Amino acid sequence: MGHRFVCFTLSGRIQFDYVAELQNLVDFAAAKNTVVLDSKEVRLVDRDAVRFLAHCKAEGTKLEWITRERGQT
Repeated sequence: MGHRFVCFTLSGRIQFDYVAELQNLVDFAAAKNTVVLDSKEVRLVDRDAVRFLAHCKAEGTKLEWITRERGQT
């Protein structure tokens, strides 16, 4: 069986109201898959969202916009 992953495409704003729901989705998917958050269409994040994204990255979630931005500098 090959390596499985789940990609969540995020867009618009990520703010406190959505962080708990995103965390639940990521936790559920990460139990059996590599999780990728594609946030190239995200326009605004609040402090709670930044903490959430940092936590996801520390737990092994791949953050696509960070990867691309680092590759362009």
